[in-house]
Amino acid sequence: MTLHIDLIPVLSIIAGILILIKPKLLNYVVAIYLIAVGVIQIFGLQF
Repeated sequence: MTLHIDLIPVLSIIAGILILIKPKLLNYVVAIYLIAVGVIQIFGLQF
């Protein structure tokens, strides 16, 4: 049995939790999320 998890939904959940815990981090969390998603899509990384 193998479990396949896409990286982008996991990043979204982590970003949402961080924003709920520390709302002042919103700008940084969104910026890091967008950069990470962009890099993943440019290089076609799959985890």
